[in-house]
Amino acid sequence: MFNLKDKVVVITGGESGIGLAVCTSLSSVGAKVVMGGIQADRGQEACRQLTDKGGEVVFVKTDVRDREQVDALVRTAIDHFGKIDVLINNAGVFDGFADVTETTEELWDQIMAINLKGAFLTSQAALKHMIPQGFGRVINVSSIGGLVGRADGAAYTASKFGLIGFTRQMAASLSHTGITFNTVCPGSIATDIRSNSASVIPSAAHLMNRGVGSSDPDALKKVIPAGRKGTVDEIAAAIIFLASDEASYITGHDLTVDGGYVA
Repeated sequence: MFNLKDKVVVITGGESGIGLAVCTSLSSVGAKVVMGGIQADRGQEACRQLTDKGGEVVFVKTDVRDREQVDALVRTAIDHFGKIDVLINNAGVFDGFADVTETTEELWDQIMAINLKGAFLTSQAALKHMIPQGFGRVINVSSIGGLVGRADGAAYTASKFGLIGFTRQMAASLSHTGITFNTVCPGSIATDIRSNSASVIPSAAHLMNRGVGSSDPDALKKVIPAGRKGTVDEIAAAIIFLASDEASYITGHDLTVDGGYVA
């Protein structure tokens, strides 16, 4: 595993699923972690468990739609650890496969606010510190739903395509500062996707009922060449790599971790 000893990492949506796996991996390789999340009870418990294992982890309840809360999250990293080296924009919600005819304006706005505006706000807050220090890693968690226009929800798909475009734009304009900007695009992963708002449709797990949600190996082989779902640890490993010194010349890249689905 790559060494991130004493690197200071801020991650949103860190209290469950992929985010928690990333926090666990980061802690195991020596990183100091500031975990943002909307679910305070889960976040505080995760923080306690990682701290008990010797990690340096701080939890901050954060709604990424709110600039003041995002600023407080980044400020916590500066106050506790003196810097921010890595930002991982992982917070996201799904829209229950609502197509364009079913998507309300309210649902569209909430999906965009969490999945896309949230990454904008946290990136803006972190870059104020990364640019002067001449180093940083910004890693945005998109989806294969941001690469192919299949039957995911209209708002979700648009937000994840937007996140990739936003990442590429930052890479094109700011990589000369010593900061890299990359996207990780998970495929079907054996985890849940939780809502940051009760009014966002929470009932459909990511990619369920589209062939890749099945647990039947024969069904999975029809759509995923690897013949199985991915694990949260496999996504965490990709993120850890992009956060490492070994990935210093990779920027503006979309790292797809999907068992060959898009191929």
